[in-house]
Amino acid sequence: MGGALSTCLFARHALLPQGWRRDVLLEWDAAGDLTAVTEGATVPPGAEVAEYVLPGMVNLHSHAFQRALGGMTEVAGDEVNQVADSFWTWRELMYRFARHITPEQMEAIAAQLFAECLRHGYTAVCEFHYLQRDAAGALYARPAETAERVLAAARVSGIGMTMLPVLYSHAGFGAQPLKPEQVRFRTGADDVLRIIEALAPQRGGQVEVGFAPHSLRAAGVVQIREVAQALPANRPIHIHIAEQQGEVRQSLDYSGRRPVQYLYDQVDVDARWCLVHATHVQPDEVALMAASGAVAGLCPTTEANLGDGLFPLAEFIAAGGRFGVGSDSHVSQSPVEELRWLEYGQRLQRQQRNVAATPEQRHVGDYLWQAALRGGAQAAGRKLGALAPGCRADVLVLDDAHVNLCGVAIADVLGSFIFCGNDKLVRDVLCGGQWQVRDGRHVAQDAIATAYKRALVQLRAL
Repeated sequence: MGGALSTCLFARHALLPQGWRRDVLLEWDAAGDLTAVTEGATVPPGAEVAEYVLPGMVNLHSHAFQRALGGMTEVAGDEVNQVADSFWTWRELMYRFARHITPEQMEAIAAQLFAECLRHGYTAVCEFHYLQRDAAGALYARPAETAERVLAAARVSGIGMTMLPVLYSHAGFGAQPLKPEQVRFRTGADDVLRIIEALAPQRGGQVEVGFAPHSLRAAGVVQIREVAQALPANRPIHIHIAEQQGEVRQSLDYSGRRPVQYLYDQVDVDARWCLVHATHVQPDEVALMAASGAVAGLCPTTEANLGDGLFPLAEFIAAGGRFGVGSDSHVSQSPVEELRWLEYGQRLQRQQRNVAATPEQRHVGDYLWQAALRGGAQAAGRKLGALAPGCRADVLVLDDAHVNLCGVAIADVLGSFIFCGNDKLVRDVLCGGQWQVRDGRHVAQDAIATAYKRALVQLRAL
């Protein structure tokens, strides 16, 4: 899958790990890995030339099936009983929707999502995959059936994938039994390990396989330890944590500790962990997260859509913490929008400007893009996130003809990309050495959209 074969790209300006550099030749091999990145190069005969080139972003948190739910939950709720809309009321709507999705529909939805993510600048995604069983709660004949469908969608779209089969055993702290609407998600430690084993042949190149305990509400610490210890040491582990105040209260009632503190007291958390959301954390928990090397997985558009709250980003940066961004429920498929609202949320909360910066990097756009690249690559467990030999050839070419980049100094390109207007400035996207987006269109956009529309018609008729 992908566009015409090519093995090099000449960039007038390229964002390397050390910053913007001029006249850079990128070369990659047939496996899709960068083999050489040469500064001060000249244009080879017949090479494609681009003005502004930067590494593709990693989407570190996705529930692909929720793309089809977008826009359907934006109606105020139960006025009669005076129940305020929240994450918890949204979750009930999501459960009802998830009940009906078939594996074929899941593949179509995921392919549409991934094509959109590529067009907006994501070149890899971490799929937090918990819709494992059929509508009656039975495992499919192939236990990894639905995960394999999502991986098939990744192949069709060309996006890189870290598949994270989810451990989901309980409805709440203290091993509360699952509700009927949660039976499609049910997995124990043995189920998860069986799915990971079934997916092992797909690892390599564009695919990694890790593990995700859904949350401390849905997975016990003994189960988490069992799977984590059985997983090879270099595989990523992701978990939802401290997303809502209700979860924090439940954790305190059950354990006497807040979720992050409870996790760190019970499990060895290190750099292969990604703590998704971690919205409601206190200073000692911020320090714990930063010191452990774990990545904070932040999803500002979803966290705003669900009314979760704001992560203490400035304090985490000051503590040396690592972070990345994800699109989660996919109310947006744009890394620009995630990064913009990550910064804007801090500005609103702190009533100041230009929060995400350090003494070494005062340009907010550059800091956000580079920091999220590093955190996202770490969370994905793959060689991503940099224009450097050995990394995947995941490259964005910006539209240098766009008015937002007209006459812009190179130091302000990322600031303009992220903070100036709502037009999509991504023109071409190379993923794993293959051109998947040209002139703003995915190479399989029409076929993918046709299958997605068919799935939507079926689901929305129920």
